[in-house]
Amino acid sequence: MSSAEHFLELIQRSKRGKFKIYIGMSAGVGKTYRMLQEAHSLLKHGIDIKIGYIEPHLRAETIALVDGIPAIPRKSIFYKGKYLEEMDVQAIINDHPDIVIVDELAHTNVEGSSNKKRWQDVLEILEAGINVISAVNIQHIESLNESVKNIIGIEVTERVPDKILALADEVVNIDLTADELISRLKEGKIYPADKIQTSLNNFFKSDHILQLRELALKEVATHVEKKVETEVTKSVNTRPEKFLACISSNEKTAKAVIRKTARLASYYNSRWTVLYVQLPKENPDKIALDKQRYLIHNLNFAQEMGAQVVKKNGNYISDTILEYVQENKITTVCVGKPHLNFFQQFFRLNWFHNFVNKMMNEKVDIIILS
Repeated sequence: MSSAEHFLELIQRSKRGKFKIYIGMSAGVGKTYRMLQEAHSLLKHGIDIKIGYIEPHLRAETIALVDGIPAIPRKSIFYKGKYLEEMDVQAIINDHPDIVIVDELAHTNVEGSSNKKRWQDVLEILEAGINVISAVNIQHIESLNESVKNIIGIEVTERVPDKILALADEVVNIDLTADELISRLKEGKIYPADKIQTSLNNFFKSDHILQLRELALKEVATHVEKKVETEVTKSVNTRPEKFLACISSNEKTAKAVIRKTARLASYYNSRWTVLYVQLPKENPDKIALDKQRYLIHNLNFAQEMGAQVVKKNGNYISDTILEYVQENKITTVCVGKPHLNFFQQFFRLNWFHNFVNKMMNEKVDIIILS
């Protein structure tokens, strides 16, 4: 990056609003409550803070705190025979408060909204120079999707890309012990009485909560580490980490490689790229339609996760990868574990051996992801 580009980036960054995220292991830990407490404190100090969107979930403690905080009216959108309320992004930008509170960061907007997801609304508000305080649960972080699914047994559909957390100037964990959270649930402070037992039997199991709590604590710790790394001057000799995820047209393998590489890049606060090498047999007029559809979906998914996406034509995957690695000074290559039978392994072992040797000569690490 040239000095002029760096200076321009600094100017743009200074114009962008500051972003604070409250993160928790589950619903009911007190994220919304804490945001509203902070809003009252800021109002007392003469700060122009307003509610852009709050979801009190019929919790008496939360509803009581909403009183006295100015709110920007929501907009109504007619959808499937009824009017639904969504946050009015343009009204917030027009009003231009110092700070706006935006709850439920992972929320999917109703069809007909200007943005599909609320996190996209937040980016628009930040770009307008308005500071944002928001909240999200750990199970909604995109790169943790597989980990969360293994813990709770279901796939969370509303998710936030890791790049959004990386944009945050401050990430605060709202922490409770499993016993404290379950006590709040039993006291009716999280859900109505008719939902308490079902919640205890499913999501709010002690072992689930403990594992989600660990994920939340690690996520915030990682964010703090990255801030320390970026704010403390690094050694001139430090080689910046640059990750390359190599994917195929296989949907499941590709998605796993993208997610895990995103996680690694996020941990190291590094740039990362997703590379797809298109062999002659996978030209658009030859590749099966379902594989083509999966590939497009995965490349879009990678972009949403914050990757630079590159598609290259080549007769040999290993040579094309090596060429890209050399040209772009890649430090780590991430590939999916190949599913090969004995004969395929026997005949392909030689090229893989050569590939590994070439990467070692380039001082490039290879990570094979399961």
